[in-house]
Amino acid sequence: MKIAEVRRFALSLPEVTEAPHFDKPSFRVRGRIFATVPPGGSHLHVFVDEAQRERMTAIAPQTYETLRWGKKVVGLRVTLLLQAAWQLRAPKSVIRPR
Repeated sequence: MKIAEVRRFALSLPEVTEAPHFDKPSFRVRGRIFATVPPGGSHLHVFVDEAQRERMTAIAPQTYETLRWGKKVVGLRVTLLLQAAWQLRAPKSVIRPR
C-alpha cells in the first residue's frame, strides 16, 4: 500500500484530520494522533495496543517492527492496521454513532 492510498483511507474515516507532527504528517481523530508518516514515506507508524503489537510481530516479524518512544513501546512500524489505530484513539461516539 502506498502512502497516497493510506492518506485517502485515513481521511475517509470519521472525523480524521491530517496535521504536521514535528517533521512528519500525522493522522488524528479529535486531535489525538493514531498514525504518523515518517520522512521518506516508505512505512507508517501506527499507535495500537499491546495485544495487537504482540500478535502482529509474532505473525510476521519481518514485516512488523515495534515502535519505541525512548524506552516505551508505543506502536508498530507498518503499512497496515490504520483502522485499528484509529479505533483505539477515537471516542466511542465516533466509532459507534448513537
